[in-house]
Amino acid sequence: MVSRPDTSNYRELFVSDTPMMDMRAPVEFEQGAFPFARSLPLLSDEERAQVGVEYKERGQDAAIRLGNQLVSGPLREERLAQWCQFAKENSNGYLYCFRGGLRSSTVRQWLHEAGIDYPLVIGGYKAMRQFLLEELERSVERIDLVLIAGKTGTGKTRVIEQLPRSVDLEGLAVHRGSSFGQLLEPQPRQIDFENSLSIALMKLLTGGKQRVYLEDESRLIGRLYLPESLQEKMKAAPMLVVEYGLADRVEVVLEDYIVDLGGRYAGRYGGEGHQLHKERLQQDLFRIRKRLGGERYQDVNTLMSAAFDQQACDGNTSAHRKWIAILLGQYYDPMYEYQLSKRGGDVLYRGAREGIIEWASRAA
Repeated sequence: MVSRPDTSNYRELFVSDTPMMDMRAPVEFEQGAFPFARSLPLLSDEERAQVGVEYKERGQDAAIRLGNQLVSGPLREERLAQWCQFAKENSNGYLYCFRGGLRSSTVRQWLHEAGIDYPLVIGGYKAMRQFLLEELERSVERIDLVLIAGKTGTGKTRVIEQLPRSVDLEGLAVHRGSSFGQLLEPQPRQIDFENSLSIALMKLLTGGKQRVYLEDESRLIGRLYLPESLQEKMKAAPMLVVEYGLADRVEVVLEDYIVDLGGRYAGRYGGEGHQLHKERLQQDLFRIRKRLGGERYQDVNTLMSAAFDQQACDGNTSAHRKWIAILLGQYYDPMYEYQLSKRGGDVLYRGAREGIIEWASRAA
């Protein structure tokens, strides 16, 4: 393998989706990581803790000796084999630890002894994380932001998916944004969400163009929050407003939250999927019961339960339209009107999804 120099060109690493192996302990990786990094730790969590105690009590040399004792023999060979395999499969990659220090240099030395020269990321995870935080703020300041707005059920995400200069915030957050937006997959950690958002904006701005389309979101997408600087920019950003009548919006919600989400539950849980889907939506409904009001909550809950029962009986989803229409017309629409009144940006265009996409293509 041809020797390559170490790098501190973090921008190139992230824009190019460069594969990296992370030498930090699993618990560190779980606390925050990068999209194209793979956890291949030098030390396990327990081993790291032992080495840390040794370092505090007896110093660096003693900690290094203990680390070499812990990772030796067959265990060393097993981990070395994983690093060698990664290096061979990712000839353009890099390795790093927390600060680009002892752990990464140790692994590089062991790889060198195995006949593989593999470069380091200078400064390690800490430097790359700081770069992404700073770059996120720079990107938010630079972007020419346009929001895709509209009432619940207008299919704003469908528009975002068709616009090449867009970032799908809900996709990055693994959440559909509403009170019922939780998917089967867990949401990423806040740090990972910020890292992915920073990288996505960086990529869009690399070509020199500054126009970026985002879906109009509240401060929170599930349990993840948007950076404050982005929240402030969104308040004054111009908007393209997707508009459809209530009947059309009911169909979009039916497709997303009953047909599609129900299919995901069935795919994962088989025969139990329908009941779990029903329980999940009823739990979501219960969480907003105070804002709905007691009587309306009971009405919607009764209609929802009956609709799921009918669906279980004959596969017909039509009864779901009743409770969806109530929630849209009496809960989500008033909330949207209030939130829209807080936006300061101009409305550049109103219309159907196709019209929004056409407007954006002409403005490119």
